[in-house]
Amino acid sequence: MLRRSSAIYQLNLFGTDLLMQLDVSDPLLKLAVAIPWQEFDEAFSIHYTKSTVAPSKAIRLLAGLLILKQLENLSDESVVLQWNRNPYYPAFCGMKEVQ
Repeated sequence: MLRRSSAIYQLNLFGTDLLMQLDVSDPLLKLAVAIPWQEFDEAFSIHYTKSTVAPSKAIRLLAGLLILKQLENLSDESVVLQWNRNPYYPAFCGMKEVQ
């Protein structure tokens, strides 16, 4: 089941917005704003099924991790490690709060 990136954002009443904690002048966040994520959603959505299986991960998350992997020349394991250590990685991939 395809889960598209959310274009609508609602503030969390009990949590803190991730982007409010980060420096918006960071190069990764500037790049995230410049990338046309909707085009990724449209291009890759043909590869997802509409069946009733478990929902997929957001296309922005998958594409974002691949972009970060190439930009930083990281292995799969290193991208996952940096995801946990660096809050700019989840923000780049469209996450609104730390999970």
